[in-house]
Amino acid sequence: MKKRLIIVLVAVLAAGGGYWWRQQSAAEGTGLTLYGNVDIRQVALAFDGAGRILELTAEEGDQVAEGAVLGRLDVQALNLQAKAQAAVVEAQRQALLELRDGPRPEEIAQARAKLASAEASAKLANLQRDRIARLMTGASSAVSQADMDRAAAEAEAGNAQVDQSRAALDLLLAGSRAETLAAAEAQLHGAEAQLELLRYQISQGELRAPHDGVVRSRLHEPGDIVTAQSPVFALALVQPKWVRVYVREFDLGRIKPGMAMEVLSDSQPGQPIAGTVGYIASVAEFTPKSVQTEELRTSLVYEVRVLVEDADNVLRLGQPVTLRLPAAPQS
Repeated sequence: MKKRLIIVLVAVLAAGGGYWWRQQSAAEGTGLTLYGNVDIRQVALAFDGAGRILELTAEEGDQVAEGAVLGRLDVQALNLQAKAQAAVVEAQRQALLELRDGPRPEEIAQARAKLASAEASAKLANLQRDRIARLMTGASSAVSQADMDRAAAEAEAGNAQVDQSRAALDLLLAGSRAETLAAAEAQLHGAEAQLELLRYQISQGELRAPHDGVVRSRLHEPGDIVTAQSPVFALALVQPKWVRVYVREFDLGRIKPGMAMEVLSDSQPGQPIAGTVGYIASVAEFTPKSVQTEELRTSLVYEVRVLVEDADNVLRLGQPVTLRLPAAPQS
């Protein structure tokens, strides 16, 4: 009885071993199968400045396109500042134009008239001075030295007024100095830069999606006061996606960057998604100790990232998937 039992046990073990060997050979013939989880990049979206939230246009789970407006801040104060600064810019621009155009013809005509009037007054004063001088040198003593001094002073003042009027006319005809124009241009550029800054701050009152993605969480509501360090949305990017898997050292030589792989999920087992081996870690993980025996070396694993071309956005963050490497992969 014991002998029969031993014979039956050996037969069962032999059959089980043969079955395991056939399954193992079949598995090796169909390629490498790996198991991992989908990983997606996420972005914490925050306004560039501080303020009160006026509006939020996205909810959790919404798919948003790149550039879509997700929220707005109250920027009424900035709009008023920009309006005032625009008036300053216009005033600076008109002042610069006035300097560049030079004096008006009417101003030049007025300066010429003042010069002519000054010359006439100076001519009369000079004639009066000369007349008194002749009277003083004659035999008659009809004028005094005081009259002579007064006439000479009036003539000198008239000549000085002529010089002043002529210099004013020359100044008008010469136009503005290069330094004055440069200073006016610099003031205009400074005012324009300040206006651009205000307009930029106003534009930053809109929170836009940097890439196509899905809103994972909405962290604030309208009326909240936020700063640049306060995320308002957490956005999961649609692309790129990859699957993070760990490969045994025994199978490490069977995969290379650029290899094609099939990604299968439990929700769509018959619809594989194309993937490509991207990153293969150069350092092993889960190492028991620094010196390994031949048996312990088989427990070492290496991280591998398989990039996925998920055009239909089927895969979700953290979703478990199965990866299969064809039996004859092309390196």
